[in-house]
Amino acid sequence: MISILDYDAGNIKSVEKAIQYLGEEAIITRDRDVILSSDKVILPGVGAFGDAMAKLREYKLDQVIYDVVDKKTPFLGICLGLQLLYKTSEESPEATGLGILDGEILRIPELPGLKIPQIGWNSLNITPGAKLFKDVSDNAYVYFVHSYYLKSKNIEDVAATTDYSVNIHASVERDNVFACQFHPEKSSGVGLQILKNFIEL
Repeated sequence: MISILDYDAGNIKSVEKAIQYLGEEAIITRDRDVILSSDKVILPGVGAFGDAMAKLREYKLDQVIYDVVDKKTPFLGICLGLQLLYKTSEESPEATGLGILDGEILRIPELPGLKIPQIGWNSLNITPGAKLFKDVSDNAYVYFVHSYYLKSKNIEDVAATTDYSVNIHASVERDNVFACQFHPEKSSGVGLQILKNFIEL
């Protein structure tokens, strides 16, 4: 069973539907015991970094996430869920993120002719051997909605990059922690393959 963390951060139903479509049981929950007994855990999310961290703390899900990671349960952050894995974000300078991975969340730089947020499909440059991208071809297209991006401190964590005004670290993996800035649940067959790879870890 896969737990999808419920902290009032939107787009959760589409993740649940995608997981169920792949034949896996999914539950939207903030119940600590349910989450810790799950085979996998997903932290989705859209919205602002500071508000999301406040909600995670209000529901005591921050501590549950640390426990999940310590237990070596496969964990997947999606969109805002990727950004929350880091300690700071330019979006909410006053807020402290989870700090599980090392890097910065920065605003996408303005460039003439480029709209921010980035909304739409963009291609990925996949790091060879990245587990989330097994059987996904390099330059595959996925769906993004974001104004802030990850610059990982550890280049060895980076599983895929994309370019939009700047080189964006679009996916990371370290041990049992995986994350995507894009939305696999909205990325058609490519996204389903990525979720299937996560399920099969």
